[in-house]
Amino acid sequence: MPTYAMPTLVVSTVAAPMPNLENLRKQAKLILRWHRDHHYPVAARIRAGLPRFGRMTDPEILSHSFKLNDAQELVARQNGFESWQALKTGLLTMSDHADVLSTTKPVITAAEPQLFVADIKASCDFFTGKLGFAIVFTYGEPPFYAQVARDAAKLNLRCVKMPLIDAALRDGEELLAASLTVATADEIKQLFLAYQAAGVTFFQMLKRQPWGAKDFVVKDVDGNLLLFAGPGE
Repeated sequence: MPTYAMPTLVVSTVAAPMPNLENLRKQAKLILRWHRDHHYPVAARIRAGLPRFGRMTDPEILSHSFKLNDAQELVARQNGFESWQALKTGLLTMSDHADVLSTTKPVITAAEPQLFVADIKASCDFFTGKLGFAIVFTYGEPPFYAQVARDAAKLNLRCVKMPLIDAALRDGEELLAASLTVATADEIKQLFLAYQAAGVTFFQMLKRQPWGAKDFVVKDVDGNLLLFAGPGE
């Protein structure tokens, strides 16, 4: 059975069903600080949430004037309100607001494995040309960070100067960088055949595991091991 050694995960959280106002203020201040620090992932968040930034590139957004009221508007829109004032009014007028505050808890909505690669372009070419992923974004000149996605799966690619794990150790211990799943046994077979036709390098061919699931392991251009698995039967 492979050893599941996962890289750093990027997660996002939401409060259910409605966060309190103080937490929202903190979120806005955090977004503002990210913008001031040129924390590039926040650029995509700003572009998606504020229409006036919709046609800007990441560098343009990070160099553009961005104040606390902009960050508050972004937080409000992400919570279904047109403005910060509308959000505050909505919270104050909720009859069950006190109950909501006492029962809210964070909900993890996604996990994004981070793969360490030597060349962002080469890695993106592999994921798009061989594995059927699409590029969500790249960042830097030349690019040193990127995200690729296929359906609900997202992988973050980070350029490093040298391997963080020795290749012999990784292969010998079967250290997986990410696990990706499909819904049915037929789909895992179809995916394997498609990757085989594309000339992908396999660390493990398609096989049935003792617990009933069929899976296979792909080795990317940097030696990262990616497990693709179907459901147990």
